[in-house]
Amino acid sequence: MKARRVLVVWCPDWPAVAAAAEARAEVTRAVAVIANNRVIACTAVARAEGIRRGLRKREAQGRCPDLLVAQDDPDRDARLFEPVVTAVDATVPGVEVLRPGMLALSARGAARFFGSEEAAAERLVDAVAAVGVECQIGIADELSTAVFAARRATLVPPGKGAEFLAPMPVSALALEPVLAAPQRAELVDLLHRLGLRRIGDFAALTPAEVSSRFGADAIIAHRCARAVPERPPAARLPAADLTVEHRCDPPIERVDMAAFVGRLLATELHTKLAAAAVACTRLVIHAETEAGDRLSRIWRCAEPLTPDSTADRIRWQLDGWLTRRALDRGRAYRNAQACGTANTTAPETDSPTAEDWDSGPNAAITLLRLEPVEVVSSGALQLGLWGGVGEDEERARRALIRVQSLLGGDSVRVGVLSGGRGPEERITMVTLGDEPVPAADPAQPWPGRLPEPAPALVLTHHPKIRLEAADGTPIWVTDRGLFTADPALLHWGSSSWRLTGWAGPWPLDDHWWAHRFSRGFAARAQVQIHAEDVRRLRALLLLGYNDAWHVEGLYE
Repeated sequence: MKARRVLVVWCPDWPAVAAAAEARAEVTRAVAVIANNRVIACTAVARAEGIRRGLRKREAQGRCPDLLVAQDDPDRDARLFEPVVTAVDATVPGVEVLRPGMLALSARGAARFFGSEEAAAERLVDAVAAVGVECQIGIADELSTAVFAARRATLVPPGKGAEFLAPMPVSALALEPVLAAPQRAELVDLLHRLGLRRIGDFAALTPAEVSSRFGADAIIAHRCARAVPERPPAARLPAADLTVEHRCDPPIERVDMAAFVGRLLATELHTKLAAAAVACTRLVIHAETEAGDRLSRIWRCAEPLTPDSTADRIRWQLDGWLTRRALDRGRAYRNAQACGTANTTAPETDSPTAEDWDSGPNAAITLLRLEPVEVVSSGALQLGLWGGVGEDEERARRALIRVQSLLGGDSVRVGVLSGGRGPEERITMVTLGDEPVPAADPAQPWPGRLPEPAPALVLTHHPKIRLEAADGTPIWVTDRGLFTADPALLHWGSSSWRLTGWAGPWPLDDHWWAHRFSRGFAARAQVQIHAEDVRRLRALLLLGYNDAWHVEGLYE
């Protein structure tokens, strides 16, 4: 199978180039972009005058009195980069914008169409130059390697990514914001102090050595340094006009009117989606009111929306907005009543305070617009031939979505089985509708993981208890990892229970770099309660830290 290839288009100094274009500055004028009173980007003309990133504004102006200074404006950078994206997409379809000034696409189709990778690169340079912008092209097997190649205008031969990266300084790993997290500079400084001055030196470490000594970002940087396989560019879908809108005449003031309009708009939207052979997984509902308010809410779904589910979300969202409007009117009436200026006719609501609700309109809704902002191929998320979820699960899900529409997108969260050693670590909470992706892979071995069965209830607040021997002596853990005495009594608040058995303790040495416990040492233990002392509770999972025991989980 032929290796995939990635092509990256990089427009150097793009924030400064965009600022110069907006100011209509001459090409010979030095330009610098400032953020927090420091230079974050400058043109080649400015660099020739001694301007560098990180300089203070006053020092930069001192080196070049004719310097054109512009404030950092990401909206400007993105807006002016759109013609470049359009030009590249018209030449080679399937563009992914990495950031304003840099985009990526698959090189295989372009090389096949134009005859070679070199010919494709030349054609793209010409296409970008036609809109008045200079660019550099990089091609490699992996996206991160292609980004480095674009910054050096290099076409890396197949299979030579690690060899190409090896002689570069390790500081290059923190140079490109597309590839580096904000804390990457700290990692680079640490590697430099350890004597790892080149990317090849860092790549020579084994993955086990990196994962055991550094954080998660170091693992990502190490994979980048080794040029291991990554995801290919996510091609931008053709810009089909999938937005639908409806002028509400008369304006919407009641939920039944919202339900009718929602059904109408949902049918129109899904007709367009079907014609484009796509399905929507992320939808924005926009609304405008008589008072000129503009409201919007994003709905995310792990499965493609259907006409019925889209209509439900529109109705629920409008119901939430209109309910807030009714609450505001009711409160205004009560305030006027308290001041003695109210009309004799009271509004139709007497509900709880408006602070408990999401923000909503101050007038009736006059326009509704649906905008799919994330679509997939219509066959990408097909249900199995055996059908979908059961009726009870679907009913519960619809109720949760209803609550989500009233209280906000992050108000409803569901648990996903995750990887980890403790019970809390094995649960990842994700927003309802988002893809259920765990924070860590549960299929990994996870040595030292708490043995099955898992606690029936996990207590995140870790209530404090007292563990004692038969003579009332408090129990802790010795330097050899053993109990100082056999546990016999457990005191939890005003309750005391006899113990008939225990397991552990097991010292915890994972996440040593996170300093989760102020005194460093922590251990887990399981204790069994005497059957006559309690009816349902059978055992406790204890977590000891800061010289005290706490309850982490309950077994029933």
